[in-house]
Amino acid sequence: MFGEKVQGYKYPAGEKPTSLALVALGSNLPAGGLMPAAAVSRAMDLLEDRTRTALRRSRLWRTPAFPPGAGPPFVNAAAALDWGGAAEDLLAILHGIEAAFGRQRSLRWEARIMDLDLLALGDKVLPDRVEFERWSGLSGDAAAAMTPDRLILPHPRLAERAFVLAPLADVAPDWRHPVTGDSVSAILAALPASALEGVEPLDPAG
Repeated sequence: MFGEKVQGYKYPAGEKPTSLALVALGSNLPAGGLMPAAAVSRAMDLLEDRTRTALRRSRLWRTPAFPPGAGPPFVNAAAALDWGGAAEDLLAILHGIEAAFGRQRSLRWEARIMDLDLLALGDKVLPDRVEFERWSGLSGDAAAAMTPDRLILPHPRLAERAFVLAPLADVAPDWRHPVTGDSVSAILAALPASALEGVEPLDPAG
């Protein structure tokens, strides 16, 4: 399932990576005989292979399912890489890795074999600031009921999620949100203590 030959991304002629891409990974179900911690590590290997770009990898983190009661705890991680292509090209690679693990997109916030989200690409705001602010301003209930029909960057719920921010602080603590100007470290520090309950790094053997 994971060893098939897949041609890596080819940058356009003369173009080199110029933007920092931030990716969140998570799993709370076994995949192909791999438990979630091993599956997330394998997904990062595939991401490195398919982008042909070295990753900066976070620790693996154990986090409660979101929303509460949605399933068993997750193993989450984050990766940072330099990317010179379009955001949509990277997103296609992420979806391809999910598919390699057997992910089928159906319900939002369900238990998942593998989940990869493109969080940000440098200082890009996509498709534009108006759309970003519309989606980031949704209430929790509205966000659960609606799915964008296009890529929104930065991820509109990025600043609310400890399970994303804690791993992200391992690899890109100084990255600044292009709309608010806040760093990952500052956003994480601003979360209430209740948001961090149950969010903890796995030990090396975990």
